[in-house]
Amino acid sequence: MNRPDMIRFPLLALSAVGLTPLAAQTPPPAVAPTLPVQNVPAPTVQPLPVPPPPVPIPALSPAQEAWANDWLKGGAAQGLMARQKASGPLRGDALVNALIDRAKALNTGRVDTADFLNIWALRPAPFDPRPSLAKAVSEDRLAQWSGTLTPPWAGYDTLRKGLAKYEGIRDRGGWPTLTASSAPDVVRARIALEDPAVTPNEKLVDVIQRAQRRYGLEPTGGLGARTLEALNVSVDDRIAAIMANMERWRWMPRTLPVNRVQVNIAAAVLTVFEGDQPVSSMRAVTGSPDNATPMLSSSIHSIVVNPPWNVPMSIAKRELFPKGRATLIKQGYKIVKTPEGGERIVQPAGPSSALGRLKFDFNNPFAVYLHDTPSRGKFSSYDRLASHGCIRLEKPVALAEQMVAADPNLNGQIQTLIDEGKTQRVSLPSQVAVYLLYWTAFANNSGTVSFRADPYGWDKLLAQKIEASSSRVDPTAAPSPNLASKD
Repeated sequence: MNRPDMIRFPLLALSAVGLTPLAAQTPPPAVAPTLPVQNVPAPTVQPLPVPPPPVPIPALSPAQEAWANDWLKGGAAQGLMARQKASGPLRGDALVNALIDRAKALNTGRVDTADFLNIWALRPAPFDPRPSLAKAVSEDRLAQWSGTLTPPWAGYDTLRKGLAKYEGIRDRGGWPTLTASSAPDVVRARIALEDPAVTPNEKLVDVIQRAQRRYGLEPTGGLGARTLEALNVSVDDRIAAIMANMERWRWMPRTLPVNRVQVNIAAAVLTVFEGDQPVSSMRAVTGSPDNATPMLSSSIHSIVVNPPWNVPMSIAKRELFPKGRATLIKQGYKIVKTPEGGERIVQPAGPSSALGRLKFDFNNPFAVYLHDTPSRGKFSSYDRLASHGCIRLEKPVALAEQMVAADPNLNGQIQTLIDEGKTQRVSLPSQVAVYLLYWTAFANNSGTVSFRADPYGWDKLLAQKIEASSSRVDPTAAPSPNLASKD
């Protein structure tokens, strides 16, 4: 039992005694000494921060109450889920709570971020309307306050105009169902309900082509099956799409970088903005319905020239390993051992690499990026949702040249770097903001709306989440028949 760990403390105690002058030593105690209890201070428990009390809202004057009750009736005009419960004018705390709820809905959306899908990674900033509401009441500026709540973007405002237009069409009875044998005048009148540019003497083929472009369809000028399907979508469903996209606009930040790249996932189009103006666009290939491209914002920090493709394990297991090792090696893939003892697949850089010659990198939790592709055929198609989630670009070299133009050592050199054949990472002179967005409805200044299909079903899912959120806010509300219902 002569264990050093059992005698270490007594030895330390004895050695300390030996250092004390003899005259100062005291007789040994009659019993074995015990170790003194160390006066170790108890760990400090940091108190939880106490949130500040809610900003008090001054009592509204009778005139302010009248204005507020009237303003609350206009939720449908802003594309909000309607309240179904009929009630008289609100007063006091009930009115204040309704104003706060409406302000939050207009500013950051009806759906709480806790109810977002993870892949909806574009999240609105937190917003507390109480301070600005209190100030507006005290200064009698409620009308001006209400004007600051909605997104400041033209994309939102043009959809708001479009919503009013489509609700007017609905209130007048909607539109007829067309068939391939519908009379030309019937087809012309149907399209004119959405397109004010239609004239009585315009060639019908031109009228149909313009409608097809608004729906993202090939402009054949004929009433094919897909064109008829788009024309026969109900006006209620079109209103629902507009409202879903207005909700997504509320998730956008209130300021955007003036130089940025935006991808409309649903339309499979990339647009470059400089000075807050669109300066170029190109076709893209975005995620298929089974491999959705996420909504997010980030910053492109570098470009990889001649990138190899480290095949994601999900793709390797599902699509490549079943081909067999011999086939993969024959096709130019490399099978590499992992530190864990497994295997992964790498496609070396080169003209046949799935990533093409350029990859644009930006930080995100989904491992998606913009990239070139050797498969160019899809860019001529009107069905371009076909990737595993990343975004393939029609004109990657032109985009890269725009991004490095400010660096004299890189300006005009992208193709030269590609031709060198080496894999190398090029840092950008300054990072470029990138936004991946899901717009299935967007309008011009006159309120003429273009639509795209809802390939991921996110419009319908968002409508359900808005409905559920509205019911939680107002449990006594009756279920609305659809997203397009009015206050």
